[in-house]
Amino acid sequence: QVHVEESGGGLVQAGGSLRLSCAASGRTFSDYVVSWFRQAPGMERELVAAINWSGDGAWHKDSVKGRFTISRDNSKNTVYLQMNSLKPEDTAIYYCAARLEVGAEWTWGQGTQVTVSS
Repeated sequence: QVHVEESGGGLVQAGGSLRLSCAASGRTFSDYVVSWFRQAPGMERELVAAINWSGDGAWHKDSVKGRFTISRDNSKNTVYLQMNSLKPEDTAIYYCAARLEVGAEWTWGQGTQVTVSS
């Protein structure tokens, strides 16, 4: 079983940048697909970006394409979400999640708050 923990959230002005980190421990992290989700107040949790085990395949939600980039460094057991040109609508709790394959249960982190002021 892998354990994941997010860091890097905070308060930033619109147009600013943040880099979120998802650090893993436990089972071999490179076996896992990793995704970033977010949940804004009163909204459902939504998938923002995902990356495959090797890091050469990534997907980003349309509304963050060109602004957010997911990447991973398996030597450091870490997945990153670089967020540029942040908008107030990006304000949410951001969660890292990992799973071994499609259909498997996600292992979730505790979340990190991102707040973008206008």
